[in-house]
Amino acid sequence: MKTCIREVRRAKGMTLTDVASACAPPTTAQTIGQLETGTRTVSVGWLNRIAAALGVTAADLVQTPDRAELPVAALLNRNGADAPAKSMQATPPQPEPGTIALVVEEGVGDYRAGDVIWCEKLASDAFGQALNRDILAPRPGGRFAFGRMIQREGDRILLLPLVSGSRQTVLTEPAWIAVARRLVREL
Repeated sequence: MKTCIREVRRAKGMTLTDVASACAPPTTAQTIGQLETGTRTVSVGWLNRIAAALGVTAADLVQTPDRAELPVAALLNRNGADAPAKSMQATPPQPEPGTIALVVEEGVGDYRAGDVIWCEKLASDAFGQALNRDILAPRPGGRFAFGRMIQREGDRILLLPLVSGSRQTVLTEPAWIAVARRLVREL
């Protein structure tokens, strides 16, 4: 199995030591280097450990024939765009399990028509993680609410609307909420 561990690690700006120490349990930089170069066999267990350390999915670390390469042509900073010192590949986004999408049909708030918002579903015991974030939540009758979660009081959630002048939305005991995690936008 051919991997792209090195490319993803470099794209994340991490050293071998950074990845080794971020693994659970930690390992050595030498081991990560051997797994990158193929001098040591990469098992599914290692892929999962390294993926977690890099903040990606294990699938992001495996090269498949149908996977498109996304070379990094330049790095942008306050001084302008410069060529990278070494060849780099960008990691294309892959949805995590439990991710759902919200498509923006008409511009509202900071969102433009055509935007796709990737949201991570949260269980009720994790609702507090969404405070001051945009969330999607189901409402009765097959409807949904989307807005900034500004408060949680027991079984009630208060959402600030995206449009000024609109009223707050109060949700009572939603089955789930999904916090906005990624914005996909064409320029």
